Amino acid sequence: MRNRLRTAFACAFALLSLPGLTLSPANASEFICKSASIVTAAASPDFAALWRQGDGPLRLLAIGSSSTEGIGASARDRTYPARLAALLRQGLSGRAVEIVNAGIGGEIAPQTLARLKKALAQARYDLVIWQVGTNDAVTGGDLKAFRGLLADGIAAARQAQTRLAILDPQFYPGIKETARYRAYVDAIAETARANGVPVLSRFAAMSGWYQRDAEGFMAALAGDRFHMSDAGYACLAQDIARSLLERAPGVALATAR
Repeated sequence: MRNRLRTAFACAFALLSLPGLTLSPANASEFICKSASIVTAAASPDFAALWRQGDGPLRLLAIGSSSTEGIGASARDRTYPARLAALLRQGLSGRAVEIVNAGIGGEIAPQTLARLKKALAQARYDLVIWQVGTNDAVTGGDLKAFRGLLADGIAAARQAQTRLAILDPQFYPGIKETARYRAYVDAIAETARANGVPVLSRFAAMSGWYQRDAEGFMAALAGDRFHMSDAGYACLAQDIARSLLERAPGVALATAR
């Protein structure tokens, strides 16, 4: 059986506000999202070019561990990939958007990398969101090898001529080896920057939100205080959507509140 190593994934995340779009996190009465883009990169990624490629269907791949699979969500349609697909359809005026959820709880980077390469060889995707690093940081390992795996995955996406965004590890209150954990977060940022790949930095967003309102932050977590709740997944999807759509033609994003 697959090892369901619990990947912590909460959210300090922002409501995406688009004309005619309303998506409120379930069970989120104590959890308030504030608008923000969570994308970081050495050079600003031109996601807008992706939406300008005609009006045909868009196919995205969300690959990673339990954060992507949706452990802690009450239903499959409450995972972040499912919610993100709905937000992108609305933000792009009903354009067909499919997000393949290839999350497997408990995976570490070498396992996900192997699946990523296989997926890129078997099908064409307009964008891949690679969630990576949490389980590696929790269990420890060779940080130099981890950097090499990241670079390998970036090269594979580039060879497949597929846009890639990396979703970095989450912040959660139970982090024990904080220096080691942060080293993995930094390794992702540095490797991505060196290769011109955008990072969706949930670690930075969540850390700041937790510092502002630790009690409210806990409502974004599932009962194990490790995985995300429905509210947390909804907010993650909203911030990723904002990051992807903020410069899309014909999409007006509301000013952060």
